[in-house]
Amino acid sequence: MKFLKAIVAAGLLAASTSAFAADITGAGATFPFPVDSRWADAYKKETGNGLNYQSIGSGAGIKQIQAKTVTFGATDAPLKAEQLEKDGLVQWPMVMGAIVPVVNLEGIKSGELVLSGELLADIYLGKINKWDDAAIAKLNPKLKLPSAAITVVRRSDGSGTTFNFTDYLSKASADWKSKVGTGTAVEWPAGVGAKGNEGVAGNVGQTKNAIGYVEYAYAKQNKLTYAAMVNKAGKTVQPTVAAFQAAASNAEWAKAPGYYVILTDQPGEASWPITAATFILMHKTPTDKAASAEAIKFFTWAFTKGDKMAEELDYIPMPEPVVKLIEKTWSSDIKS
Repeated sequence: MKFLKAIVAAGLLAASTSAFAADITGAGATFPFPVDSRWADAYKKETGNGLNYQSIGSGAGIKQIQAKTVTFGATDAPLKAEQLEKDGLVQWPMVMGAIVPVVNLEGIKSGELVLSGELLADIYLGKINKWDDAAIAKLNPKLKLPSAAITVVRRSDGSGTTFNFTDYLSKASADWKSKVGTGTAVEWPAGVGAKGNEGVAGNVGQTKNAIGYVEYAYAKQNKLTYAAMVNKAGKTVQPTVAAFQAAASNAEWAKAPGYYVILTDQPGEASWPITAATFILMHKTPTDKAASAEAIKFFTWAFTKGDKMAEELDYIPMPEPVVKLIEKTWSSDIKS
């Protein structure tokens, strides 16, 4: 966490002096922040150009790109084609990853606790409020579950991670769909709020008997205990790159206007059920064309040289055919 906060602080400080440096400015989703940070460091070493990325949540990132205060925005909740047209924006997927439930339960290791979408929905609805509830115990007959109240942790900010998480819960639970639904911000029936993936990870890590949801890289970096999940095919799966790739393999990017693809609850016995992509937003007619061109150089570099770094953090790089499509989008839709 200290490492991540240091990067955020450095990025914000550098952003305040960006008029004096050839740096790229971006803001938005916390979901891709670990890989963005890794890419930014490598890119600066190679080119001398920096990336000042504010990890402030998808909702705030969308507002900043709409207001033209940054060169690009980042969101895990993609905008639909009509919204892109209205705002004069271009959108494309940058990298894929996964959201995992994380818990703080004494004596239980990563991957031992098994949860289903319906169970997660009932926990976040407040219907299941103790860890030894019969429904959780039924899925976990070999675990010694505490007779303790569940502390539910969720996002307090407008969040693409929340969008994908609630989209999955809406698909897994009719009750959730009718009472809460899908959104970057929803009326939560239960829980305490935390800002960003960083905040949820920190809160769960410090709170006994807590549950939260974070991008997988945050779970790993903060050594949080993650749960296994029952997927759409009824199979229990662990959060692994292979499981994320199995879910991502169903994505039909070429057929989706504005690359609008949601990867939750995908079919397949090996698929991780809460897989997601993170998207970049830029203006078709940028105010600062030089800054826009510099951002495209960075994204080109990330697609060309960043795959290994992404994989090391358990993200899924975009397939080569999709990268080619995106490059065509840049040349046809963004005026340089």
